[in-house]
Amino acid sequence: MPSLIDMRRRIRAVKSTQQITKAMKMVAASKLRRAQEKVVATRPFAIQAKRVLASIASRVDASAHPLLERRAGAATGNTLIIVVGSDRGLCGSFNTNIVKAVSVFLRENKGRTMSLGLVGRKSRDLLGRRGFPVRFEYVNLPKVITSADAESVVAAGIEDFLSGKVDSVHIIYNEFKSVMTQKVVMEQLLPMAAIETPAESPAGEQTEYLYEPSAERIFDILLKRLIEAQVLRALVESNAAFYAAQMTAMDSASRNATEMLANLTLVMNKIRQAAITREIIEVVSGAQAL
Repeated sequence: MPSLIDMRRRIRAVKSTQQITKAMKMVAASKLRRAQEKVVATRPFAIQAKRVLASIASRVDASAHPLLERRAGAATGNTLIIVVGSDRGLCGSFNTNIVKAVSVFLRENKGRTMSLGLVGRKSRDLLGRRGFPVRFEYVNLPKVITSADAESVVAAGIEDFLSGKVDSVHIIYNEFKSVMTQKVVMEQLLPMAAIETPAESPAGEQTEYLYEPSAERIFDILLKRLIEAQVLRALVESNAAFYAAQMTAMDSASRNATEMLANLTLVMNKIRQAAITREIIEVVSGAQAL
């Protein structure tokens, strides 16, 4: 049985850990609120960008654009997977779920030649040492994620796709659903899915636009911007999901620390009780001897 001093030391250590986990939970909750606002602000942009593209696509030959090209060997050709993890840990199964999803995808597509684009320190640490070719690494994401970060992440994928080095580009990330729920999502970025043109409107309701310099040029620029918008949304969703996972993990750790303190206090009281009983027995035995 441990001594009374050892138990007091353990109780102090658990209390110190509990203070840290409670503080981290409060910090994560504060950052989660701002991250949720960013998610809400980002989603409508991607939806509206698709609507604008659909309008322009009805006026140009969208199938001729190289980013829409579906190659014959895409199902078995070279593939780039952009894996979005976190830069920090203490977030439960946030990063391990991403690694499992990547492993499942690799196992189900053994015929493809895979390369990875690793976003976040944890994805680099967990996947970078497994022997897969790493196309790029992007770590130390800023606190406020901008379109410039999305552009930096997806630039290598667009370059490799246009040059023919890869036949498809996918992105995998944690989508924020709620504080308690994060869903692992894999999306295909390239080749882009065919853009559906809007249904024909009545003659009096159809809006005409004037394009400068041309609809084809704007379409070429907006396709890349739409891809960047999808990546930006993935980064923002992953950021919010990380803080939700961290807040949940720290809340669970704080509750576990409370239970551990109760058990340790009970054991310490038993040790003290045993020591007092032993001293009383020694006093009584000494008195009887006299």
